[in-house]
Amino acid sequence: MKPITLKEIAKSCSGQLFGDENILVTSIVTDSRQVKDGTMFAAIKGERVDGHTFIPQCIDAGAVCALVEEKPQCECNYILVDSTLVALKKIAEYYRSLFTIPFISITGSVGKTSTKEMISSVLSQKFNVHKTQGNFNNELGVPLTIFKLEEDHEIAVIEMGISGFTEMTRLATIVRPDISVITNIGYCHLENLIDLDGVLKAKTEMLEFLNPDGKMFFCGDDEKLYTVKEHNGIKTSFYGFDSRNEYKAEIIETDLFTGIACKLYLKNSVIECTVPSVESHMVANALCAAAIGESLGMTPEQIKCGVENYKTVGSRSNVIRKNDITIIDDCYNANPTSVRASVSSLAKFTGRKVAIIGDMKELGTNENKLHFETGQFIYDTGIDEVVAVGELAKHLFDGAKSKGYYYSTVDECTAHIADIIQKGDTVLVKASHSMHFDKIVNELNSHFE
Repeated sequence: MKPITLKEIAKSCSGQLFGDENILVTSIVTDSRQVKDGTMFAAIKGERVDGHTFIPQCIDAGAVCALVEEKPQCECNYILVDSTLVALKKIAEYYRSLFTIPFISITGSVGKTSTKEMISSVLSQKFNVHKTQGNFNNELGVPLTIFKLEEDHEIAVIEMGISGFTEMTRLATIVRPDISVITNIGYCHLENLIDLDGVLKAKTEMLEFLNPDGKMFFCGDDEKLYTVKEHNGIKTSFYGFDSRNEYKAEIIETDLFTGIACKLYLKNSVIECTVPSVESHMVANALCAAAIGESLGMTPEQIKCGVENYKTVGSRSNVIRKNDITIIDDCYNANPTSVRASVSSLAKFTGRKVAIIGDMKELGTNENKLHFETGQFIYDTGIDEVVAVGELAKHLFDGAKSKGYYYSTVDECTAHIADIIQKGDTVLVKASHSMHFDKIVNELNSHFE
């Protein structure tokens, strides 16, 4: 973090400073375990833990200031604010203003993280890239990501996730993107956003804060996104497989062990490369990254190298090849759009194909219907066995014409799954994160060692 004074921080968040205004802060954290010399510790009152109780130990560990909602119970420099979280966002907005490097914002219903990782992999072939780590993409995560920007960073790639209206406005106020990426508009967070039009409206709030000289890269295969041809005079650059897109991709061959050989058609070149993934949508992600790379002056050789060095993160389309089975660990999250994409990829494998699918959360009043229709899709795709897990997944199981097995809980499924899976199977494991499907993946890993 660039050093900034307590005076700057207090002014940026309209806080009341008690202490030496000239002291320099070199990091801002909300986790007391991350405190070091020069840190400002932001005390957040959570549902279970109040950060204010950790202030004394943070000061002992080297913190030079505390951002608080009440006077600390120890002697220290502190900045008093009405809301620590609101103050952090205001401070992040100020800190971002100290940088003139390109900021790339990424959102979408599916594939935000994988697209962020692909873009970062490509751009890192030329630039010193700062990117969102883990799932730090919300109203706390984005400010903490911004605070980790260093003076030598040349590009920032920021993931932005929302679940309701106006959230994107608050995030985009901080990020002020130079390049905006939207991967798709799908069925997610419908309990707040109601329908696809609501999702589109919420996601595109970011465009009000786009640099007037900025760029927009949207997946033109998405019918909702394709309606956004321009915004405030900025023409949208569409990418995807459809011929109507400005940037197009063509899949040449899919090798389920080495990846997808493809051609990426850019403005000034055609790049032949292999995307290290079994998911065809990763080719679109690579195309997006390539288009952005070209717009930033990268060579075809640099772009190709970045695409082919992409690595998945966490439980996102992570292919695990055991001695006797292949596991597609995609249990980080799920909605109808992402499940269909994963099932389509599963269908390309040889041998017996098993889809272990759990509840898809936050789908609103049509959740039962959406689960049922997803089950119908799985059945029509020809998957050999369906293992449905959870209360909502019962409707998915019904849609799949009860083809396979149904369990009401993850623990029940975990206890029986080794008896269902056979040698030579390819197994997709996917559900909303709160279902804790990592237990199933761990069981399969242990049993087929």
